[in-house]
Amino acid sequence: MQLPIVAPAPLVTAHADIFRDLFENRCQFQHFQNYLTGLIVLDNKSLANITRCVLESADKTNLSRFFSEAPWFQERVNDRRLTYLLQQTQAVRGPKADAVLILDDTLCEHVGSLFDYVDRHYKHGNDTYPLAHNPVTSYYVSGPVRFPVDLRLYRRYEECTQWEAVVHKHVPDRPIPTTKKERARCHKEVDPVLLQDPAFEKLHQQFRTKIDLGIALLEAAMQHQVPFRVLLFDSWYLAEELVSMARYRKKDWISLLKKTRHLETHSFILKDAAGHTIPLAGPQIAVEALVPLIPRTAYRAVTVGGTTYWTFTLAVRLPGLGKVRLVVSFKSAELTGTYAVLVSNRVDWNAQRIMTLYVHRWPIEISQPHYGSSEHLSLAAA
Repeated sequence: MQLPIVAPAPLVTAHADIFRDLFENRCQFQHFQNYLTGLIVLDNKSLANITRCVLESADKTNLSRFFSEAPWFQERVNDRRLTYLLQQTQAVRGPKADAVLILDDTLCEHVGSLFDYVDRHYKHGNDTYPLAHNPVTSYYVSGPVRFPVDLRLYRRYEECTQWEAVVHKHVPDRPIPTTKKERARCHKEVDPVLLQDPAFEKLHQQFRTKIDLGIALLEAAMQHQVPFRVLLFDSWYLAEELVSMARYRKKDWISLLKKTRHLETHSFILKDAAGHTIPLAGPQIAVEALVPLIPRTAYRAVTVGGTTYWTFTLAVRLPGLGKVRLVVSFKSAELTGTYAVLVSNRVDWNAQRIMTLYVHRWPIEISQPHYGSSEHLSLAAA
């Protein structure tokens, strides 16, 4: 059942006045309130559906023109929103040392291709490539306070640079492969030629990876003086560049660790149930090869949010990231089924603190239409 929007929701009118000076006239401000109301009360939150449900508008293109043509700036609105939220929540936020900023990305699927920058992005859940936007977002959690902070739109390299069209222009006889491996090889062979085109080289310089966008969101949160100490992200964002920026900004971090990542074997000692050192071959060992070697007696029960997990923790060195603390976590006391591996720069933290902080990442999963990988889902279970 669709609800007609006859007036802005009371929640909207109670807080909207702080934004009034950011709009040039009453009509703009009314469209702004109607749009927020639609996002709150309607199940179908598309612009077309919100427009249909606004009864007072005689011209159903008003809301669309408000977004595409009216002279207002969403960055200013978001700046004001963050300032207001931080002021209003000051008395109820938790300690800064326990406050977290979460980085993640999501897919906003569409049925048409007329949107700017819409593209086919990989969907981990079912191994498909739906037509979607792929924003990278930041989210704040401090005690009972939680709200989205900012976003940056990710654009695939080939869409951002119009790569296929440029290949056809400069290397017209070169077929463009459809498989990932062959396409990567094609990039390696033709991109040096394409980069000699100034127009393509300019687009190439404008491309930003998800790691770049995550760093930009961290910097934006710092500029907005969002009070947090810990940065949370999944294994996709566990890169040297982001970790280095967190260190520069004096922020601690916790992430999921892919089970294929390698650890430096000289940096730790693993003992069996009898207390004898387990020999490890080679300078490095994959996490998935290490976990079966951990004796059952080394696991300890840790309760987080009413759920008990069985965990093993170890300080090790990760190539490119330095010394870190790992937490291997099973949900089953039998140590069977899926396990998760958390990693943090804080080698002095125990498993209890690392897991307690990382579960704060869950709100970003339910605050957006996120299509996570099985690894994301196992984290919630583990």
